[in-house]
Amino acid sequence: MILSRTFASIALIAAAMTTVTACAATPAPAASTEQVKPAADVITMSDAWVKTADKGMTAGFGTLTNAGDADVTVVGVTTAAATMSELHETVEDASGAMVMRPVEGGFVLPARSDFVLKPAGNHIMLMELTAPLHAGDEVPFTLEFADGSTLAFTAVVKDYSGANENYVGSGDE
Repeated sequence: MILSRTFASIALIAAAMTTVTACAATPAPAASTEQVKPAADVITMSDAWVKTADKGMTAGFGTLTNAGDADVTVVGVTTAAATMSELHETVEDASGAMVMRPVEGGFVLPARSDFVLKPAGNHIMLMELTAPLHAGDEVPFTLEFADGSTLAFTAVVKDYSGANENYVGSGDE
């Protein structure tokens, strides 16, 4: 009888321990497994090109595609082809003339859409060229995003007579 009570006590303690352990082992609610990807992982550049120029300034164009589910902001650009490069927009000034200027806050690339860089519109401005840019040359660029990630791409240099931009200022005046 003593053996039966001892066995019963051990069985009761074991059952209690199993219950306590099972409660403690209940997994916590799963944290979101969806991680925000770096901007550079969801952005691509296509049809990138730069207008030919012997010296001074020129501009870069192409199509940025945001394949992500969130807006992405391009905050900067660098290239070895120029000592200065900026993100520019073309806007109408008080007199009605179209003028180029640095865009404040960068280019916002809406989620799941294209953002076109084109003559007489948004573009990458290259100032103080380090060498002449001839048709067929290739220009390396690096875009910097607000999250600190970067995207490198290469643009081909093309002859282009449309839009007839006059790049004045920043040392060419």
